[in-house]
Amino acid sequence: MTVLVINSGSSSLKYAVVKPASGEFLADGIIEQIGSAQVPDHDAALRAAFDELAGQGLHLDTLGLVAVGHRVVHGGKAFYCPTLIDSELIGKLEELSPLAPLHNPPAILGIEVARKLLPDLPHVAVFDTAFFHNLPAASATYAIDREVAERWDIRRYGFHGTSHEYVSQQAAAFLDRPYESLNQIVLHLGNGASASAIAGGRPVDTSMGMTPMEGLVMGTRSGDIDPGIILFLRRAAGMDVEDIDTMLNRQSGVLGLGGENDFRALRKRIESGDENAQLAYDVYIHRLRKYVGAYLAVLGSTDVISFTAGVGENDATVRRDALAGLSALGIQIDEELNASPSREARRISTPESPVTVLVVPTNEELAIATACAALA
Repeated sequence: MTVLVINSGSSSLKYAVVKPASGEFLADGIIEQIGSAQVPDHDAALRAAFDELAGQGLHLDTLGLVAVGHRVVHGGKAFYCPTLIDSELIGKLEELSPLAPLHNPPAILGIEVARKLLPDLPHVAVFDTAFFHNLPAASATYAIDREVAERWDIRRYGFHGTSHEYVSQQAAAFLDRPYESLNQIVLHLGNGASASAIAGGRPVDTSMGMTPMEGLVMGTRSGDIDPGIILFLRRAAGMDVEDIDTMLNRQSGVLGLGGENDFRALRKRIESGDENAQLAYDVYIHRLRKYVGAYLAVLGSTDVISFTAGVGENDATVRRDALAGLSALGIQIDEELNASPSREARRISTPESPVTVLVVPTNEELAIATACAALA
């Protein structure tokens, strides 16, 4: 029994064929440069993925597929469980696109193409916001006019929920502790970045908000800013809403400050003496440390902090700098363990550290496949 998992972006399409029961990946890959002459659209991208699978001897009609799982970033208030996709759901996802303009539109394109090419299989949407659906009201509520918030469903939704849930469960398994017994901080650090505080298996806070723009400094997104800046840019600089949206989503963060959103390239700039790159890194780390400190306070006591995603799993310097000098708060990093290039889940804190610090590889595709199999 296998599930095809599809994660459609604006310029790339990731895919995986997964056996949920065993966690085995039969294949996975990515089709890039959608919009180019070679891959003009998402239809061509998915067909290219099928061709890659066939080249490995994996033909869709012989794989025992039971469902196609689609990662959808924003489910709004209404969608927080894995949901069978039909035309009505697609229409509702289109209505939610303004809340996740970088993610929902290409996800919808991927869904429509996949339903056309694989019409006999159930297609399931798995939402990034689901894990945070039941955030405590004090965490989910913005301090704005209540009637306006209720009219427009304005609240903190949170994102990367599939990853935060999976990683926090894997951390408990790694420590051989009951999930419900742990207070955890999960730091999902990729091009998009988010933090969560999880008490006894239930999320109590997360850094992203109504949209994926709030919170940590990210590859191209600003994270937290004074909302007055938006008003100032509209009134004083004459920027329209679309220009401001584009700047904050696509031209800010580490890219906007340092000229690179890939940390490997940013590191090279820093090593060459680029002051802007250094400032971008410093701002990134400063914001990350602020959230760690805030969540230590929110939780009261913390058992484990886990790093995950591309930067979190692979950049030892970011992990070191994010938690440096916090021994008074019970956090002690072992430099040698932190520098290990291992791809496995591992401890990087000292044996004496009251707070355990882990690196836990995320596996959103497996989590999506598992959710789909349960529904199918």
